[in-house]
Amino acid sequence: MQVMPKKIYYHDTDAVGVVYYANYLKYFEEARSEYLNANGLDLRQLAQEDTFFVVAKVNISYKSPAGYGDELTVTTAITRKKNVSLDFVQKVKKEDRVLVSATTKLVCVGRDFKPKVMPEEIREGLEK
Repeated sequence: MQVMPKKIYYHDTDAVGVVYYANYLKYFEEARSEYLNANGLDLRQLAQEDTFFVVAKVNISYKSPAGYGDELTVTTAITRKKNVSLDFVQKVKKEDRVLVSATTKLVCVGRDFKPKVMPEEIREGLEK
């Protein structure tokens, strides 16, 4: 599991002063990218090699709001690896309290957006 800190700024909030619900999807995306980078996967290099990861499914649960100035953490872990997909579980926490949780399925595709088997170096990188 990897942990990414996230501070909430004014631009993250809505008219009521809490984090706008769709922004959590951005936080999860940032954390997944950091997770993959930390495991040796250079997403820019993979794109040049015609390998991309696209979101196929997200299931998100909002439990409690975060607000301006909050210092949060986003946890990320892979729960399942298949030939063409990765399943993630992620949580946004304030201290030890879970505010938002999500499961996300990424599918490995080529430039044509057709699923493709993940290259061996990706599977090896995620085994570390």
